[in-house]
Amino acid sequence: MKKLLPILLIMIGIGSGIGAGLYLRPDSEELVTENPCGTDPSLHAAEKTAAREPGTSNREYVKLTNQFVVPVVQNEVVTSLVLISLSLEVGTGDREAIFAREPKLRDALLQVMFDHANAGGFRGAFTNSSKLDVLRDTLSDVAHNVSDKRVSGVLITDIARQDV
Repeated sequence: MKKLLPILLIMIGIGSGIGAGLYLRPDSEELVTENPCGTDPSLHAAEKTAAREPGTSNREYVKLTNQFVVPVVQNEVVTSLVLISLSLEVGTGDREAIFAREPKLRDALLQVMFDHANAGGFRGAFTNSSKLDVLRDTLSDVAHNVSDKRVSGVLITDIARQDV
């Protein structure tokens, strides 16, 4: 009986929550689209379309499957590890071609990150925009060349350094 009471209370709670949600749900004609900025939503969409750069609508982003792990070495001792997640900006329909070349892309991108680490790019304030811009530009150039010009940009989606 002691085990049955908590289960019964959970079931009653779930049932009453579902019932309240169904009862309090507004009818579809009562729903009103309201823009918190106070402007007409159709104008906002038009502004977004006008502000978009030409040619960006035919782009998609491919997230590389695994993180990159880059050791930071000082005086021949690993002092920290940097974890980086990347996404690649490619043309629409190029996703499969990128995944087919992913091992070669990962190798080339990892070599760039090793060179960046050896040059001191991951020491100190490694998230400084000037350091990340240099890394991002170099990664983009290498990815562009290795992918037969399918990659137009590299996005650093996550970066973290773990001191050892």
